[in-house]
Amino acid sequence: MGDAFKKVTIAVVQASPVVLDREATIAKACRLVAEAASRGAKLVLFPEAYVPAYLWGLRLGVALGSRSSGGRQAFARYWANAVEVPSAATEALGEAARAAGVYLAIGVIERDSTYSHGTLYCTLLYFDPTGRLVAKHRKLKPTAAERYIWGEGDGSTLPVLNTDLGRVGGLICWENYMPLARMAMYAQGVELYLAPTADSRDSWQATIRHIACEGRCFVLACCQYASKDMYPADLEVQDELAEAPQVLSRGGSAIVDPYGDYLAGPLFGEEGLLVAELDTGQIVQARMDFDVVGHYARPDVLQLRVNREPQASVSFTFTAPRSAPSDLAGETEQMPQPVQRNPQPAQ
Repeated sequence: MGDAFKKVTIAVVQASPVVLDREATIAKACRLVAEAASRGAKLVLFPEAYVPAYLWGLRLGVALGSRSSGGRQAFARYWANAVEVPSAATEALGEAARAAGVYLAIGVIERDSTYSHGTLYCTLLYFDPTGRLVAKHRKLKPTAAERYIWGEGDGSTLPVLNTDLGRVGGLICWENYMPLARMAMYAQGVELYLAPTADSRDSWQATIRHIACEGRCFVLACCQYASKDMYPADLEVQDELAEAPQVLSRGGSAIVDPYGDYLAGPLFGEEGLLVAELDTGQIVQARMDFDVVGHYARPDVLQLRVNREPQASVSFTFTAPRSAPSDLAGETEQMPQPVQRNPQPAQ
């Protein structure tokens, strides 16, 4: 009889955050998770940097050789509303996933909780239907002015999860223009490829359709709808918005099949929820004539090496002291242990 191919219902949420308000944005996300589940979704994807916002149109007072006081204050507000992993914020998102019985992937601005507490990362968090935070992906390369405010991830957070829906993983926004990063996903057998983004241009549609054809996978592309009036009135760098258009991001979320054809969307000009049923048999059918890391690969000519080791800026070592003097013989000194703060979730 052989293996049966599953049909999987998924949802892509094109929503606006409550800009620079972590708790209100998470509350909105939890409501939308429940709504997606009520429509049959078993996997729910939110946009890049959804909590607490993607800062369209802002440069936070940065210019070559100078920084403004208002920009520093705005960065501090962004930092204060960022998400530590784990924290009460991740617990709330996990509870929403558990209550809805769904896999949840959501873009957040993550605050470093391992070293200095000073760096922010653009991160995609993964929760399973029990509410457990099972993995995260930190954006490898922030783009252009994003580099003012976000650090870089490393190869230790490039997960593809083996779930009962299929193999789920993906990259954030313009990481999807990095051919080798895509290959790292394909080599892990990704079937449901997540592409949360802040890119609402027409050219992004060509990108996600190409990835679907190249990886012979379903692509879930998710963008925010955002307008200038969503920023708080007391924003410290309000003047930077003067020349920005009223609509900062028109959206463009879509769901694409392994042949590059649309199953839902693209959705422009409003918030909305895209839902589609995926026939996983299409993945195997599409890979009959093209498997980018299988029969269509040429490892004798081209190979990729991926470094999955965490990259630490500081490492601590300890060498045990030599034998104690004779007058201290028999006594054992208790050495202080290093503080362990917020260990990373399992990958």
